[in-house]
Amino acid sequence: MKRVYLIGGTMGVGKTSVCQALKKTLQNAVFLDGDWCWDADPFQVNGETKRMVMDNICHLLNNFLHCSAYETVIFCWVMHEQSILDEILSNLDLTDCEVTTVSLICSREALTERLQKDIRAGKRQEAVVARSIERLPLYDALDTVKVDVSGLSVEQTAESIAAL
Repeated sequence: MKRVYLIGGTMGVGKTSVCQALKKTLQNAVFLDGDWCWDADPFQVNGETKRMVMDNICHLLNNFLHCSAYETVIFCWVMHEQSILDEILSNLDLTDCEVTTVSLICSREALTERLQKDIRAGKRQEAVVARSIERLPLYDALDTVKVDVSGLSVEQTAESIAAL
């Protein structure tokens, strides 16, 4: 049986770092970041690009699920609406799979601190802070396991997810 982890959270909460650590914690694991399926300049959000990114994500995840080399498939993306999770799950071949859906959450203060660090490093623009904070409450409504990462290291978060 394969394990599938779908890990969501607002921008800057630490999804990519946690998933990279989780990949190293688990045996025969593969990781896909949804952002890699939609890295464009200029970044355009419309019906066509939304359909494209969902197709890209589901295609790659299904390829990983069908590959016998992997026991664990890890995916992360913002996934701030239940409909996004539902659409991804409905388009995956989850035969003989155990699925765990997780939302990484944190305090406004911890999120702001993380994002400011990225802004100082030139990785993000200042406008992301307000957009990210605005999305924080949306994760409460999702049918996911909530992991509060406010006071956790990347490694501690990965270990807590691996223990689910």
